[in-house]
Amino acid sequence: MNLADTVLAVNNDLPIRTHAPVHSGKVRSVYWLTEADSRRLIEERGYDVAADAPLAIMVISDRISAFDCIWHGEGGMNGVPGKGAALNAISNHWFRLFREKGLADSHILDIPHPLVWIVQKAEPVMIEAICRQYITGSMWRAYLKGERDFCGIQLPDGLEKDQKLPDLLITPSTKGIMTGLPGIPEADDVNISRADIENNYQAFNFRSLGDIDRYETLLKEGFEVISDALAAIDQIFVDTKFEFGYVTDSSGQRKLIYMDEVGTPDSSRIWDGPSYRDGKVVENSKESFRQLLLNHFPDPDILLNKDRMEERKALAQYNDLPPSVLMEVSNTYVSIAERIIGEKLHLPDNPKAEIIDILRDQYGLID
Repeated sequence: MNLADTVLAVNNDLPIRTHAPVHSGKVRSVYWLTEADSRRLIEERGYDVAADAPLAIMVISDRISAFDCIWHGEGGMNGVPGKGAALNAISNHWFRLFREKGLADSHILDIPHPLVWIVQKAEPVMIEAICRQYITGSMWRAYLKGERDFCGIQLPDGLEKDQKLPDLLITPSTKGIMTGLPGIPEADDVNISRADIENNYQAFNFRSLGDIDRYETLLKEGFEVISDALAAIDQIFVDTKFEFGYVTDSSGQRKLIYMDEVGTPDSSRIWDGPSYRDGKVVENSKESFRQLLLNHFPDPDILLNKDRMEERKALAQYNDLPPSVLMEVSNTYVSIAERIIGEKLHLPDNPKAEIIDILRDQYGLID
């Protein structure tokens, strides 16, 4: 089979019975099931959710985005082999550890296939919660320009690039555009402080002020669990993004859960430990692909300058990346996934056909 055939690039055209249009994001597509299918699966599979909870099939693709664009390669390779399976496997591993250690559940109810989750609908907290243990990337660039206040937290002078911070830094930002909140610009991904959240906790969809403490506890404990596990394989957990939401279980209890993905190379920076101790940063995350792109094109300002977005979109649309670039990214994702989960990663040969067979024969979701 051609290598390009193993890549799942289009994931919003599966013949799954749904009651709403398929929602397709940069990487994942969400198929909201009919009420009848949701109730049936809850009963048949014994999911710990309310009997009338809406369920969805979430299918991850192998597409890769960077600098707000989707990239593709030569020979019809419209994604990175193994990327989707690697992201799901890593998230599954961390979510399982969180449950085992008594932190919180996730939105995932079932894993029918390496590229598929069955999830319950959650009411999202409208915050992207970023945890940072090292000063690098955009934070370092802002610090270098003299900025010291980050989401209401003051950093000391004298820090150096890629240095470990004195404490874990929580730098939340808005998820989506928040309107009518004093002092918070009406734009997506705006940095906010703990005080901003407390003063507008209902607008951010927190049920109570106490849940803000709960969310911060889950952030810190989740980060620590992943950081400790990565340290055991001599990798450094640099920073990551968490997202949260509310669900109701089968007993009627409402609870705060982890959602989206967690601790993956797409949502985190992971550095190689031995290289860092030798004074060199080696990325085991999507940041390595970003650096590849910056080095690949003669005018990297197109990728960095938001005022040149039209040029950037054209760059992504009309440039087929060499297969070697995408395979280098594949090796990064697959190798870090296998080190984290401690076993060989299963990479589907014909992912779309496999998914259709399983969802039809085992779950009755395809006619």
